This record gives sequence, structure tokens and C-alpha cells, in this order.
Amino acid sequence: MNTHEYDAVVIGGGIAGFLAALNLVDAGFKTAVISRGDPVCCLSTGCIDVLSRALDPLKTIKELPEDHPYRIVGKKGVTESLAYFIEVMKETTIPYRGDPKKNREILTPVGTIKKTCLVPETMAHAPGNNEDHIHIISFKGIKDFYPSYITSRISNTEFSVFDAKSVSTIGIAGRFEDKDFLRNFISWAQDLDIPYGKVALPAVLGLNNPMEIVKELSSRINKEVFEIPTLPPSIPGMRLFRALKSVLQTRGGHVYWGKTVSSVERQGPRIEAVTLAASGRPSRVYGRAFILATGSFVSGGLFALRDSVKETVFDLPVFVPGHRKDWFNNDFFTPGHAIEKAGILIDSSFRPKESSLENLFVCGSIIAHSEIMKNQCGHGLAIATGSAAAKKCIGELS
Repeated sequence: MNTHEYDAVVIGGGIAGFLAALNLVDAGFKTAVISRGDPVCCLSTGCIDVLSRALDPLKTIKELPEDHPYRIVGKKGVTESLAYFIEVMKETTIPYRGDPKKNREILTPVGTIKKTCLVPETMAHAPGNNEDHIHIISFKGIKDFYPSYITSRISNTEFSVFDAKSVSTIGIAGRFEDKDFLRNFISWAQDLDIPYGKVALPAVLGLNNPMEIVKELSSRINKEVFEIPTLPPSIPGMRLFRALKSVLQTRGGHVYWGKTVSSVERQGPRIEAVTLAASGRPSRVYGRAFILATGSFVSGGLFALRDSVKETVFDLPVFVPGHRKDWFNNDFFTPGHAIEKAGILIDSSFRPKESSLENLFVCGSIIAHSEIMKNQCGHGLAIATGSAAAKKCIGELS
């Protein structure tokens, strides 16, 4: 069996896991991330929701229940973690823009307005009202994008359709990486002779360098251009994930991708190592400290049984809000289902409360009382708790 030694081992390759790992690497600690596959953020809009139900997300933190993870992180911690994220993303091809003290609005693929906090630069010119004239460019047969919904809800809109010879968002994004395709598309867009307003497209302007494409298109047609996030799978979500992974690896972090933890070695109150499942020779990953960032139910960090919920890596005790019959409201689409509170209870050091493990820290949506759907705080909570857990872990390692 091969043994690999690290100061810190992060289990979970979503936003929380990568933010935790980046903080650790920046502090000088040898760090590895273990993930079994692409995270849930690949399905997201790519925007950073901090608390989208409020105008000022930072001010609203104090109104949350005391056991909400944001209250444990604190307003100062949330602010610093978002600033750190923005600085990290400046090193990538998709810098982010926004003010943590004020939510902004973006257009959705069905013509509604979504509140969020930080957005990729490709969405920076999205209007926050219905006054701007918008010319939407769509693609023949594209899935997960509906310009007719937008034009029916917003009066100052019109749309044109381009045949990209592909109907999937991933396929079209791949085509935009081809210079000949981009040249032909820009020539077609110029011939539209759009008189005024902004130009919107579904978020398919490449996977690797979308801002270069946005800037070139905007320059050539002399209009402000912005992307509209599509329904999953999401190109902006994939860009965000790939960017964070790339920065971590550039800074010296190690990533075990497509790997699952098959066993855990413990020595008294400490985790010594985890073994990674493999068809051939298994790997043993040793760490002085571990961070659990596997996410909630959708990510597989939690698994619901008949009357309880199981944590899938360390078998930690899981807080469950009452009996199973009370987990969901009668109306499924009503926000605030009790099951959103399920997860790992943590103390102020981000260690699991009901466990004796001294060198394990927890971050992300697996933390109990997160209520991400109710509070619309997914990526913001991942960034804040990932950074906070890493700082507590750094204290342990130091």
C-alpha cells in the first residue's frame, strides 16, 4: 500500500473544500483534497449567494438563529472570506465582482430576476431593472434556455437565433473555443446591426477564457454584453469549479480526483489516515488534521435511512429535526423544510460537537442548521465556513 503524508487532508472537492484547502496551502501547510467527482457547484449559476433573501446580506446575518453557521463564523469572518475569494479569482480567467454589503440582481433563463451577491465578470452588465433594452442572442435547438419566456416577461427585449450546430450548452461552449467559429459568430452578430441597448446570451461563451470572448464580442458589436445563467448543467458553475481546482494545484495543493474513502484509521481521539478505494493497489493518505467538506444529501455527504441520517465518511452523529414524517412540508415547493436543518453539529472551533475526534473539522452544507434553500446562502456559506474551518485547523497544526 502506498502511503502519502500531508499536514491537512480535505475530504470533499466542492467550493467549501477548495476554499479550506487554499487557506491551508497559503499558510504553508502541505494539503491534499480528496473528491469522488465533480461537485454540486457544477450545477449552479456560478454566482455567490450569501443571503439572497435580503438586500444587505452582511447586516442580515445577525437576524439568523444562533446555531446557523454564519453566526458561528461571524460577520467579520464572512466579510474576510468573501474578500479572500475575490482575490483568489483575480488569478483566474473568471474574476468576480460584487459588494458583500449589497445584493444585486441578474436575469434568469426564464425571465425572472434573481438576487445574488457576487457574480462572474461575464454577468457584470446584467440589468437590475426592466428599463434597459436587451437583445437576446439564442441558439437553434439549445436546451435549458428559453428566450421567449424572457421576452414575454420583459417588454424591452427581442431575440435572434444563431445555428451553432449543437443543442447542448456544453457543446456550444466548446464551439466558442474555436477561433473560426467565434469569427463567424461575430460576423453574424455584426450583421444584426443592433441599434441600442445591451446584448445577452446564455452562459455558453467558452469554458476556459469567457471574459476574452465577452470583451471581443462587445468591442466588435459596440454593445455591452452579458451572459444569462442556464438551467443545469451550468457552464458558469463548471468554470468556477475548474478555476478553484486550478489555483489550488498551481499553489502546490494535491488533488485526488475520482477517489472515495474506503476506510478510516483512528488512534484514540485522533484520525491517523484514510484509505482510498482503488481497483489496484490502494493508497493510504496520512494527515495531521482532517477537514470534512462532503456536502449534504445531494453531494452524498449525508444519506437518509428510514428513520435517521448517516454521515458517509467518518460515521459522525447527525442531527435530525424530528421524525421522518416531519422532515418535509405538505407543499414540497414551500421553502424551509425541516430536513434542511439536518447535519453535523459543530462547536466554535468547527469541530463536530458530538464526537471525540480532536483533529477533525467540518465545513460547508453538511453543517447542521445551514438551511441553504430557505436562506439562499449556498456558495457564500461554503466560502465562509471553508475559510473558517481552515483557520481553526491551522491553529491545530501550529
